[in-house]
Amino acid sequence: MARYKHPSRKKRLTKLGRQTRWAPFWTVPKKYGKGRRVHPGRHTTVKRSWRRIKTKA
Repeated sequence: MARYKHPSRKKRLTKLGRQTRWAPFWTVPKKYGKGRRVHPGRHTTVKRSWRRIKTKA
């Protein structure tokens, strides 16, 4: 990748970076109820790592 990143490419990359984060912790009781303990990463729709899956950005 180039040293200088164009602003539009940077915008696309920040969006892709946000998609891979865990869901907020308060979504777990909202979705499953108070007693269920589930990892918030299960609610993240896009699972992508910079090592495994490359992007088209």
